[in-house]
Amino acid sequence: MTIKVGKKIPDVEILLTGNKTRRLSDYRGKWLVLYFYPKASTPGCTREGLDFKEAIYKFRRQSTVILGASRDSLKAQENFKTKQGFPFDLISDKEETLCQAFNVIRMKNMYGRQVRGIERSTFLIDDEGILRHEWRGVKVKGHVEEVLETLKALKKAG
Repeated sequence: MTIKVGKKIPDVEILLTGNKTRRLSDYRGKWLVLYFYPKASTPGCTREGLDFKEAIYKFRRQSTVILGASRDSLKAQENFKTKQGFPFDLISDKEETLCQAFNVIRMKNMYGRQVRGIERSTFLIDDEGILRHEWRGVKVKGHVEEVLETLKALKKAG
């Protein structure tokens, strides 16, 4: 299944920090920012998480939930969340179910060799579970502000 802007997202089961299991459909009624990052506790991923943390109240005022996802273990995600004080849950997607559903796994060059990994991506999902906007190949600097502005514009357009 490939996701497309304007279409319903797949109802995938997810494992969250706090050892909670949810489904994406559990977030209906609120907008959802689902961001994928390559690896917990690395510099770029930490910066991106901290940027979302700094803007959390702006997103909450928009009735929007933030979830971060990577292929890291639940323990690694717990450590990352605790160390950085993230006020949102992180998803452990070791089986790549969510990654596959959102098509974020790519071949990437790392130190001169090809490796399979997550392409930094963000998805904005409305309160009915419909994908409204996607960003792929995200550059961290300025990204959270762009997500927030797009969210506000989409909600205003209603």
